[in-house]
Amino acid sequence: MANTFKNYASASITTQTTVYTAPSATQSTIIGMTVANTANATANISVEVTVGATTVYVVKGAPVPMGGALVPIGGDQKVVLEAADAIKVTSDQTVDVLLSVLEIS
Repeated sequence: MANTFKNYASASITTQTTVYTAPSATQSTIIGMTVANTANATANISVEVTVGATTVYVVKGAPVPMGGALVPIGGDQKVVLEAADAIKVTSDQTVDVLLSVLEIS
């Protein structure tokens, strides 16, 4: 099995956006996620994880001040995804997202 560390970036998100989908034949561990507010107003951010047919929130409607950032995944918290599981970010203002992922294939 190969272990590969990767970064995934999504810029200028303003609606619900899938920022990562776990590849087939791969187990992915999200080891870090940062959502940065690049707008000129407070952004309200939601992060969802879809596992099969079930979608759950990591955070819902969290306010992030102008110029600020939110780290919904990192430190002691990790999220494990199987093939086709996904992470989606929704924001009412412009935000950038950076994911750090360990992929095991």
